[in-house]
Amino acid sequence: MISFRYARANDVADAVRQIAGDPDAKFVAGGTNLIDLMKMDVERPTKVIDITRLPLKQVENTPGGGLRIGALVRNSDLAYHPQVEARYPVLASAIMAGASQQLRNMASTGGDLLQRTRCCYFYDTATPCNKRERGSGCSAIAGQNRMHAILGASDACIATHPSDMCVALALLEAKVHVSSASGDRVIAFAEFHRLPGETPERDTNLDAGEIITAVELPPKGFATNYTYLKIRDRLSYAFALVSVAVGLELDGDTINDCRFALGGVAHKPWRDPRAEAALRGRRANAATFADAADVLLRDAKGYAHNTFKIDLARRCISRALMQAARGTPQSQSSKKIA
Repeated sequence: MISFRYARANDVADAVRQIAGDPDAKFVAGGTNLIDLMKMDVERPTKVIDITRLPLKQVENTPGGGLRIGALVRNSDLAYHPQVEARYPVLASAIMAGASQQLRNMASTGGDLLQRTRCCYFYDTATPCNKRERGSGCSAIAGQNRMHAILGASDACIATHPSDMCVALALLEAKVHVSSASGDRVIAFAEFHRLPGETPERDTNLDAGEIITAVELPPKGFATNYTYLKIRDRLSYAFALVSVAVGLELDGDTINDCRFALGGVAHKPWRDPRAEAALRGRRANAATFADAADVLLRDAKGYAHNTFKIDLARRCISRALMQAARGTPQSQSSKKIA
């Protein structure tokens, strides 16, 4: 373990003041990702700033009819919150599909957004990785890449984003509230995470010195026709090979509105407006869903060990859309695919 200084922030202003004074410092809340990275010598902060006592643990209604979730709300508390279960069940389902109960009890909402990619080469400091050292190369492209991206990758990085919760937040079109010494701003969730491009070391568009204070959900929660389907190697405590969050609004068997987002396939939760447009105004049936999957996967590219994910994603999209249309969301307790 590396040497570092420890400090505790008293409020948000104190937290941003401390991080502004030390650009190599890191915030810690649940620590479920940062501590692992420090143990593996991937992250080497000079200072760790404990933010667990900040007043960011509330879930509150917004004036516009949505929900504001404090950045320090624990995953377990959020998944079981009555308003989330009733109004945004796809979010509750996605959270329950992730990690283990012990980790969900520790992990925070803001920390979940900031998870680093779980590529084995990123965690192995003995191998080249552009995310750790730009220009050193991507070991995964010609290496063991079964878990890696089939969409949005670049020659610099083919890692995938690990979060389940973030796939549901992408579907819901959440907003991320952040603060810094220069003031507050709001980032649309679609713009929060980045594709690797030529700067794979940057996972998000969060600026240096900024802290996440809340996640805001809009009024529309797709509380009736929804699902979160996660396909993985084990039924528990495993990252997604492919996951799909779906929300539909139906008039009989006609799709009035729809959104769906994928996890496990790209450097960020993946949505495609053209694929969603291919569903609107059409009947909710297998042929329509297959067409939407084809649109979304038209540019998918596999590597040596993960080409199977293209067909897996196609099947997952169709199955998840059918689950949502039928009103039979995937259970996260039995895991048997509906």
